Amino acid sequence: MELELATAAFVTLFVIIDPIGLTPLFVALTTGKSQSQRRGIALRAILTGIGILTAFGIFGELLLSKIGIGMPAFRISGGILLFLTAIEMLFEKRTPRREKTADEDHSADPAVFPLAMPLIAGPGAMTSMILLMGQHSGDLAAQVVIYVVMLTVLAIVFLFFMTAGVMERVLGHTGINLVTRLMGMFLAALSVQFVLDGLRDFGLFGL
Repeated sequence: MELELATAAFVTLFVIIDPIGLTPLFVALTTGKSQSQRRGIALRAILTGIGILTAFGIFGELLLSKIGIGMPAFRISGGILLFLTAIEMLFEKRTPRREKTADEDHSADPAVFPLAMPLIAGPGAMTSMILLMGQHSGDLAAQVVIYVVMLTVLAIVFLFFMTAGVMERVLGHTGINLVTRLMGMFLAALSVQFVLDGLRDFGLFGL
C-alpha cells in the first residue's frame, strides 16, 4: 500500500513540478551567476517551495472546508485543472508560458519569484498536495509517505538545477520536449483518476 501510494504521489508531483522542464529556465534566470551563487539561489527556491507545499498540504483541506468546498468537488475540479496542464505539456504550450513568466521578472534574486512560486510550487503542485493529503485524511503513515515523496521530488529538482548546464547539453531541445510529452501522458491518466475518485465520493454512476 505504501509503495503504491509513494509511486502515485511521486509520479504526480514529478510530472506537475517537472524538474526537467524547469532546468532550462533555471539556466536562463541565473545567467552570469557563479556556481556558488546558483547553488544559493537553488537552495532558497527549494526551501521556499517546501514551505509553500507543506502549508497547502496541511491546511489546504481545512481552508476548503471553511469556505464550504467539499473534497469530492475539489478532487473533480483539481483533476480537470491537472488534465489541462497535461494538455499543455502534450502540445508544448507549457514551456512558452513558463518562459514568459520567467521573463517578466527582472529582480536580481529569482529564488522566491518566479522559481519557488509559481514555477516550483505552482497551482498544479498546490492542488496535487491538497488532493493527495485529502485522499488519506487521518492516515498519518500515508501522509508521512506523501511528504517524504514531496521532499524527494524537490531534492531531485535541486540536483537538476545543480547539473542544469550538463543536462541541457545532453538532452537537447528535442530530448526535453520528448520527456515533457511522456510526462504529460502520465499526468492525463492521473488527472482522470482524480475525477473518478471525486465522482465515486459523490456516489455517482456507482463508481
